[in-house]
Amino acid sequence: MLTALRIPLLVTTLLVAGCGGSDEPPGPASTLRLGYFANVTHAGPVYGVAEGIFQAGLGSTELKTQTFNAGPAAIEALFAGAVDAVYVGPGPAINAFIRTKGAVVVVAGATSGGASLVVRPGVTEANLEGKKLADPQTGGTQDVALRTYLKGKGFTNDAQGAGEVTIVAQDNAQTLDRFRSGDIDGAWVPEPWASRLVIEGGGTVLVDERSLWTGGRFVTTNLLVKQSFLERHPETVRALIEAQVSADKQITADPAKARDAVNAALKELTGKALTAAVIERAFQQIEITEDPLAGTLKVAAEHAFDLGLVKRGDLKGIYDLRLLREVLGKPVDDAGLGRG
Repeated sequence: MLTALRIPLLVTTLLVAGCGGSDEPPGPASTLRLGYFANVTHAGPVYGVAEGIFQAGLGSTELKTQTFNAGPAAIEALFAGAVDAVYVGPGPAINAFIRTKGAVVVVAGATSGGASLVVRPGVTEANLEGKKLADPQTGGTQDVALRTYLKGKGFTNDAQGAGEVTIVAQDNAQTLDRFRSGDIDGAWVPEPWASRLVIEGGGTVLVDERSLWTGGRFVTTNLLVKQSFLERHPETVRALIEAQVSADKQITADPAKARDAVNAALKELTGKALTAAVIERAFQQIEITEDPLAGTLKVAAEHAFDLGLVKRGDLKGIYDLRLLREVLGKPVDDAGLGRG
């Protein structure tokens, strides 16, 4: 996989091919290619796709889906033209927006919370030096969070993760295996992987990321769309947002049913279902919300800028929440970063 530190060149190379629009005439799109993660932090799209809610909402537009391990890989697919819209965290969304000078836009939020630093028993803030910690991918949302946390404790890392505390970027399933074997000392990962490290790996939570944010709320997952696709097919994007809202309402109304449905979908996507204890704990760590919590993306951007993972840039226009506001029938804050 390509890291976020290599994505700027990739995005520049593929910008014309990936974001130059489509030959399809304006109006409802014939096909919507949607990306998301096989994670509990993407419970809305996982549930909505599996239960047929997204396809039903899109009507005659055919839904094609693809799943990813982490945001930078999803952004790569977006700009390679493999997907039209993708659910990703704030880090990759910020990077893609700045590097493409606004060729992508956030149209809705999806999830708050659901990320933790889980470590082996005996690992504390006081003895982190010399430890090896993992996250899903360099430049991804959890990578930014981990590097920011370590910097606050006096540790710095180079682009490859070397430092007094080593950071390794790897697939979440590999992280669980390496944690169990003792090859790594901990990991900053999204749900359900944090819960799996706790329940199946015998780990302890050193940092619940919610504790680092005012009110315990921060954006974990956004819905990011190519600007060219939105301009040509606003009806399709609106239908997708409406379908997400419908799925979110069902999850909130009957979380037990939603947990079972998401678990069944994850088994289909990954080949293995989660244990009842893991899926229950994982759901307790997240909040389903269409609010993009724009103010927290601003903070995440500053973290990415300060770390040197993303070149500092203007985020004005990263949000276009007009369709979301229409669907919800109420104001949604864009923290002054909206297009309208």
